[in-house]
Amino acid sequence: MNPTWMIVSRLINGIGTGILNATVPVYGSELADYESRGMFIAMEFTLNIVGVVVAYWLGFGLSYIDNGTSDFQWRFPIAFQIVMLLLLITGCWFFPESPRWLCMVGRRDEAMYVLKRLRGSENERAAELEMREIQTAVELEAESEEKITYYHMLFGVGQGDLHIARRVQLVIWLQILQCWSGIAGVTMYAPTIFKIAGFDSQKTMWISGLNNIFYAFATLICVFTLDRIGRRWTLWWGAAGQAIAMFLAGGMARGGINNPENQAPWGIAATSMVYLYTFVFGATWLTVPWLYPAEIFPLKVRAMGNAWGVVGWSLGNGSLTLALPYIFDAIGEGTLYVFGAVNIISIPIVWAFYPESSQRTLEEINLLFASKSPFVWDAESSFSTFMAENPNFGAARTRNSIVEDTEKAYNAKSEHAENVSSY
Repeated sequence: MNPTWMIVSRLINGIGTGILNATVPVYGSELADYESRGMFIAMEFTLNIVGVVVAYWLGFGLSYIDNGTSDFQWRFPIAFQIVMLLLLITGCWFFPESPRWLCMVGRRDEAMYVLKRLRGSENERAAELEMREIQTAVELEAESEEKITYYHMLFGVGQGDLHIARRVQLVIWLQILQCWSGIAGVTMYAPTIFKIAGFDSQKTMWISGLNNIFYAFATLICVFTLDRIGRRWTLWWGAAGQAIAMFLAGGMARGGINNPENQAPWGIAATSMVYLYTFVFGATWLTVPWLYPAEIFPLKVRAMGNAWGVVGWSLGNGSLTLALPYIFDAIGEGTLYVFGAVNIISIPIVWAFYPESSQRTLEEINLLFASKSPFVWDAESSFSTFMAENPNFGAARTRNSIVEDTEKAYNAKSEHAENVSSY
């Protein structure tokens, strides 16, 4: 196959992937209820990593055909992806539009219909309250007729109290921190660690494949914890665990290099740290940097804001890919210490600048950034003051009580019907 066509195909594929990365988290966050929004997005990443696992083992299995010399080894995996894309294209016709987008473009009745279907007939009153909150946010944003471009978002031009530029910086740097927390470095340095452990190339491929399976199962932890402990705690314990794994992996790799006569135990121990790092990353930092950009932006620029998150990921991943070979050549396993340090530094950064978005509606999250100060404690203070002065704004604060009252009324009605029947 002509290499030029392969490069062009790769370019087109990259554009499509970028569009999906910028769209899917936003779509998911706008459909999900505030109580389970994190779980909803985390499940997407579980399925994403399952796809990675399938792709890896498919390629591994095909490598045995003609001792790895057949063109079928790479043609079939590429063709197999087309099947998934056809399923996606077909399924998109059955997906509802986001109720928030429908409301923004003036199709309120459709938005209400979709919202009721999403929340269920038993929560109709709660859906109406959520719709009222969405409508209020849309009307407030509509008061500003100025068109916000990517340039405006990056440099904070004409944004008033929205502080969109601050949010752009937060999502860009969160993605950069994720990339430099070590996942790509572990992937690149893992073969060296496996070699220290004495694994041959065949066993190395098995170990890498099993690590991917371990990775997929780790993402399930995030599904069940992200909404319970919040985004901030997820990032904190993830950074701490990743830092420990990085420092230990680097130290054990050095131990194997310094003890060539007894390398295997050191290499096996370092390999276990690779597994530990992958596990912690899958349970924490894999998801939050993609979820956070889909939560914190105003409705009319949410998709654009999430696109800035993709830009941050591209900057972080691109810089890491370009720099890593030179860093590894210069300091070897010491690079893992650099990743450990990045994880430690990220803990106070998250503590100081990233407000908690869990258990808050998208409209309430928008208010967190009304504070003129970039610090979390000031944002929380301003948010608390606003909510105290506007007790009817947050549908999320009343939804639970309404559902509970509805259930009580239903139970009372059922008991009454049973009593009448007995009589």
